[in-house]
This record gives sequence, C-alpha cells and structure tokens, in this order.
Amino acid sequence: MLNPIDPAKLSYLGHDLHRPECVLATRSGAVFTCDWRGGIVRMTPDGQQSFIGTQYEAGKGPLRPNGITLMPDGAFLAANLADSGGVWRIDADGTAEPFITEADGAPIPPANFVTRDNAGRIWITVSTRLQPRTLANNANANDGFLILSDDRGTRVVADGFCFTNEVCVDPSGDWIYVNETFGRRTSRLPIAADGAVGPAEVFAEYGAGIFPDGMAFDSEGALWITSVMSNSLIRITPDGEQQTVLSDPDPKIEQIEGDYLAGRFGDTAHMGESRGRYLANLSSLAFGGPDLKTVYLGNLNDSRIASFRSPVAGHPPAHWK
Repeated sequence: MLNPIDPAKLSYLGHDLHRPECVLATRSGAVFTCDWRGGIVRMTPDGQQSFIGTQYEAGKGPLRPNGITLMPDGAFLAANLADSGGVWRIDADGTAEPFITEADGAPIPPANFVTRDNAGRIWITVSTRLQPRTLANNANANDGFLILSDDRGTRVVADGFCFTNEVCVDPSGDWIYVNETFGRRTSRLPIAADGAVGPAEVFAEYGAGIFPDGMAFDSEGALWITSVMSNSLIRITPDGEQQTVLSDPDPKIEQIEGDYLAGRFGDTAHMGESRGRYLANLSSLAFGGPDLKTVYLGNLNDSRIASFRSPVAGHPPAHWK
C-alpha cells in the first residue's frame, strides 16, 4: 500500500492551457498536453512553454485535440473530438492535418483517445456514435468502440463499450485495457499476434462517484486510473486490489452520483463545471522525470498540469525509447 497523496501539496506546471485533458511526459523532461485551440502545448521544467499547431479560438476550430500520442519522428497524433472526428497528425513545425479518417471504409466519428504501443500499432477509441455525445452519459450506453490501425489497415476490432475512454497495452503486450467511463469499469481484451483482440473481460469495477478516464501502468505492474469529478487516482494491483492514492472530490459528488443513477447525467453540466479544491476534472496521468517517479495529472477544467512525486516508478511508455 502507498501512502495517500495530500492534494494540498500538489505542484503545478504550465499556464493558460485550454482543456488539458491528456498529458504526456518525455525522457527529455518536456511535458506535452493537448490544447483546444487546435494543437499541443510543450512545457519544460524551467517554466518555458510553447504552442505547436494552428491556433483557433478555443473549441471553435476543425481540430479539438483530446488524447495524444508521440510518434518516432517527433510528430504527434491527436484524437479529434470535433464533429469532423478521426485522428490528426501535428508535426513539430505546427503543421496539422487529418491522418486517420476512416475505419473499415467508414468515417471515424469524434475520437476520444489515440495511443501507440511498443509494436508500433495505433489504437483509437470512439466513446459513442450518438450525437450529441452526452446522450451516452449513462450506464446503458453500449456503442463505444476500439479501432486498430497497423500495416494490415484500419478497422474496428471491438465494440459495445459503455463510453470508451483511454486504453493502454500492458507491459507484456498481451492485453489491452479499456476504461468504460459510464460503465464504471475497466475491461481488458487479449491481443493476438496479428492484432486481433479476444472477448472483453472485466478487470476492475468501481463504486459511487468513480468514473474512470485515464490510465497508466507502473513498474510493479499495477494500473493507475484517474476518475473525473471525484478527482480520484486509484491504483489497482495485478491481483485486483484497489487503493485510492489521491482524492479531491467535487463537493457536489453525492448530487452527481444521484443524477447518474437516475439517468439524468446527460442533461446536466457536471463534466463542464465539476471541480475540487485543487483539481478540476482529473482526466489523465503520465509518469515522467528522469526516474519515472513524477506523476503528471491532466485536468479538463484547469489551465495547468498538476504533479507529485510517487514512491513507485512508472512503466516506460512506448515513446520513452
């Protein structure tokens, strides 16, 4: 068991960020986050900050970066949550353009997350086919899906999730873990050598107020999960034991829970307004620093990235090499 983190002792990086939902740390010490002005923000430990992309009015451009991943050539892929959907490529010089727009010959709707694994495969999640997307903010949603793009093409490999959010291939490369936000569970699927995935099985289920969003593995094989609105960080050991490492809940969390149970979640502004004292809709995490023991936290409704020091190092992500 780890000692709980006091949210009052969090440190912060960056300023004037626009919806920094996904955070990514690199070996160089630079930290990157998506930005709804249409690009990526680069931050360094000495306080320098720069924007990569084409700036639009926040949330008004053709690109609303959500999940991001780093490619071997230094470019980023960004899941596009704008109506045009798909995955965009953002080069180091700021050039941004659609990159993966179809799966199985059909247009990819607004995409939630994208990641590259150690085998070079690209995994993409779509939370729902419904418009507006808030119609899927309930426990009965079942139209989220998972896309794989590799040298065999781009295709849907799994369907029927309850609001698909972040995914992560485990350190063994044998499983892909999937957060189902409004299903309040993390599922996992076995990965075959050809990239095909087997049936989903539930790895972890969560209680009142917990809505899983981001995830990352540590060096001991435990999975760390972020929960929006409860602003919780949960560590799950390989045998399924759960520990809340950090918690800074919205004071209205009981009301939020009641709206969820009553099926009213899609009619409320919880996702846009929720915040605790120190965190504002905790959505993602990334292990970084030279020893992979600095945990960076993305927040939907903040303008900066929070961080703390962990006693356990993270597992190196694919881009760490």
